[in-house]
Amino acid sequence: MDRNLQQRFWEIDFLRGIAIIMMVLYHLLYNLHYFAHYNVNVYSGFWMYFARTTATTFIFLVGVSLSVSFSRTKKIYKDRNKLFMKYFRRGLKVFSWGLIITLVTRIFLGKAFVIFGILHLIGISIILAYPFLKLRYWNLLIGVLCIFLGAYLKSRRFQLVDLSFFSGIKVFCFLGKHSLLIYLLHQPVIIAVLFLLGIANMNLF
Repeated sequence: MDRNLQQRFWEIDFLRGIAIIMMVLYHLLYNLHYFAHYNVNVYSGFWMYFARTTATTFIFLVGVSLSVSFSRTKKIYKDRNKLFMKYFRRGLKVFSWGLIITLVTRIFLGKAFVIFGILHLIGISIILAYPFLKLRYWNLLIGVLCIFLGAYLKSRRFQLVDLSFFSGIKVFCFLGKHSLLIYLLHQPVIIAVLFLLGIANMNLF
């Protein structure tokens, strides 16, 4: 499916939007368990796999987005140094937000703070992935099967129906487009609401 250099893939935004909702739901339950002592097991069973599926979806979409971005950006930046700096700055920005989350959770959660979360992982991965982006099939021997599958899907003959004009789809796409902002804000908002409603007790004083 041909796209111009500026057009977003609604499919990616849509899937990322679903992952955002899954993340918010899990963190709501986690906050109820942690701050309000609700009897819900978020560390094992269904909700553990739910959280892992959510994180895996985010990481998978980061890889897809990075590959799409690189294939487009290399047509604009002919200088390899500029191309590298673009992804270095992007990765550093995401990793820096991860460090802020580490600092904030260290202040409010004590020993339960986030040491190395998904933003740390994504930020570092964006930086480290750059040298491998242009290697394509020779990247990792262990990933040969996945690479061949990706090559097949890239040259697929079928057309995916464009559903981006449906209002329901647009909601998920909107969330997907603003995933970083929502990721940074949703936890403070959920905790603040639970605290104001008297459901959660943060024991800050």
